[in-house]
Amino acid sequence: MSQPASANNASNDRIEQFKLLTQCAPGTEMGKLLRKFWHPVALSRSLEAGQAKSLRILGEDLTLYRGASGKAHLIGGRCAHRRSVLNTGKIIGEEIRCHYHGWQYNGTGQCTRRPAEKDPGLPNVRIAGYPVHEYFGLVFAWMGEGPAPEFDLPRRAAFEKPGALVVALEEHWDCNWFQQIENSLDAVHVSFAHQGFWVGPFGEAVSEDIPDLSYAETDAGLEQTALRPGATVSVRKSNWNFPNNNYINVPGLTKDAPWIDISVFAVPNDDENGTRFFLWSTQSTTPEADRHFLDHFAKFGDYQAPAHHDELFHKRIYPDPEDILVGLTFAQDYVAVRGQGRIADREDELLGISDMGIVTLRRLFWRELGLQREGKPTKQWKRLAVSTVAPPEKKKETAGA
Repeated sequence: MSQPASANNASNDRIEQFKLLTQCAPGTEMGKLLRKFWHPVALSRSLEAGQAKSLRILGEDLTLYRGASGKAHLIGGRCAHRRSVLNTGKIIGEEIRCHYHGWQYNGTGQCTRRPAEKDPGLPNVRIAGYPVHEYFGLVFAWMGEGPAPEFDLPRRAAFEKPGALVVALEEHWDCNWFQQIENSLDAVHVSFAHQGFWVGPFGEAVSEDIPDLSYAETDAGLEQTALRPGATVSVRKSNWNFPNNNYINVPGLTKDAPWIDISVFAVPNDDENGTRFFLWSTQSTTPEADRHFLDHFAKFGDYQAPAHHDELFHKRIYPDPEDILVGLTFAQDYVAVRGQGRIADREDELLGISDMGIVTLRRLFWRELGLQREGKPTKQWKRLAVSTVAPPEKKKETAGA
């Protein structure tokens, strides 16, 4: 029996509503909203002075290059002339010259030379050009309209403390970015996904107890509180910054090591691919402990779960058992999130009370998208003056309580 037209229309509206959450390209509603924020686009160490590389961010093909001074520049991916890629070009001072016919561009995307055209003045040619800012090993870009705002929302006090050891990582995922941030607002998965394969320090600290959840909107985004009752009470908080940054902490590499602060950004490359950029930080203690921390990331920091897709999904071959932080947690999350497909079929979900974070997150985005659509100001998100993220609180329950 066919469905009534009203039911079909409601279903189509639901599909379109969910589609709004997953898009990122120029001209889309979410693409416009995302361009109001700074986003990491590359690891600083991936590019030396005089080098260039191609990037795909928010559905745009771009060129990231470092001038002779070492300053990073982000411009369009192709020359305006014959549309050849610019990352193959030559760096001349702070500009890049197209390999094909020598058209030259500065860091704003302005064409400065067309040798074969014998321009008497500055050519009336410009491609995209975006401001960049480097922060603890990550290159951030502002891809919005108008002047770039102060670089503040992505900052975290833990990374800026004297004596902090900070490591930047990236991981490329073959699925939509919104699934990745939904995972950040899903504290229940920690009791299952992070108990998978084997249990590392993170899984041990949180346990399999199902948490009671609460969410509060902040100046920066959402605060997630997970309360796991039992013989002890464990309260774990995380701060999620709009639109795509989660801030948590996890146990150190040894039981007596300081906890590790993690800031992770889920940045869309396009609708079916995203890059997770990380900052991992701990406080310096002893030379031996510091070296252990840095050596672990030097050895395991390049782990890419999608490169092990078939091993993880079909052969149950898991990361190196020594890799108790990077590979283990990346693989556990990847199997859960990529298991939803390249773009999750949200219209077919059956949500429950444990999915409060998912519902809260989606409503927040639909609210901001609605304001933008109506031509009204969206919320001016700002960095929290004080972070509530800390190692879980544990309190002994009193008899009879």
